[in-house]
Amino acid sequence: MELRPYRVAVLKGDGIGPEVVAEALKALEAVGRAGGPAWEWAEYPCGAGCFLAQGNPLPADTLQACRDADAVLLGAMGLPHVRWPDGTEMKPQVDLRFQLDLYAGVRPIYLYASEHSPLKGAAPGSIDLVILRENVEGLFASMNGGIELRGELAVDSMVITRRGTERVSRYAFGLARARRRQPMKVTCVDKANIFRSMAFFRRVFDEVAADFGDVVAEHAYIDALALYMVQRPQSFDVLVMENMYGDIISDLAAGLVGGMGMAPSADIGDQTAVFQPSHGTAPDLAGKGVCNPVAAVLSAAMMLQWLAERHQDERAAWGAGAIRAAVGQVMSVPGNGTPDLGGAMSTAAVGDAIAAAVGRGA
Repeated sequence: MELRPYRVAVLKGDGIGPEVVAEALKALEAVGRAGGPAWEWAEYPCGAGCFLAQGNPLPADTLQACRDADAVLLGAMGLPHVRWPDGTEMKPQVDLRFQLDLYAGVRPIYLYASEHSPLKGAAPGSIDLVILRENVEGLFASMNGGIELRGELAVDSMVITRRGTERVSRYAFGLARARRRQPMKVTCVDKANIFRSMAFFRRVFDEVAADFGDVVAEHAYIDALALYMVQRPQSFDVLVMENMYGDIISDLAAGLVGGMGMAPSADIGDQTAVFQPSHGTAPDLAGKGVCNPVAAVLSAAMMLQWLAERHQDERAAWGAGAIRAAVGQVMSVPGNGTPDLGGAMSTAAVGDAIAAAVGRGA
């Protein structure tokens, strides 16, 4: 039976968001022309610019469209000069995670070219891991609930629940099985020697690990992990951790493979998912044609893979692989890439090269 076109809600956002989304859509269209899935794009307002225009960074109609779509493709949200009265920035991409209960924050880290890494002797493919953030609890749960008293005291609370830790831990072990690296391994990252919340996180993780005897379960304290990520990133497979820890470590890990422009992500729940590059809006680069679109393109590949698994769609699975292979082909050519990678290509030129490589691989 012919599958209907996938309905994708597109939230281009602020700063460089529209530019990198354009290249992600270019790659998806190349997949469609080569025999992959068909698409129905619908763009919706969201972000700091939307707040300036409508008074709301995440309008109700946009939120409903995200609920109704098969998937959401997002650029980047927020601008430094557009803030709430308490001084915090607009963060509708984070609000979406809570509104849609997107509890699994999946951050793949992969080295495509040795020259992209600051680590000596790092070979292509030697860094290949996934950081998994618990996305709707932890320190971020205080996002809209922290308190400040009289300009003298401010408090944000760490929130860890059994249900939240169980489901993200199970997702981590399932992800390790799906990746099929040997040995399959999940590392629980915490600070269980100091904080009761983290000791609880580790205890629940260990209970879940008992159901996955074929996957190695190990532990690392967050401060030690920061060292290990630089010394031996090749020793890790899937790492699961609290929200704020994941936010920090995913940036560090991105730095090992070329920076935030090489770091895709997915925020996944039981009913829907949002796919976006891990980087911010970089308003100083907007409109100059120099931002790196690879993270957005790889996020589109993650969207295809998720749709493939959700709908048993071999076309989507092929498309995900085709985009990843195309990125590998383009990035393996010395000198290719935008200025952040030491290259001289424009944003659109990188997108064109990836789309062309998808077509050649059909």
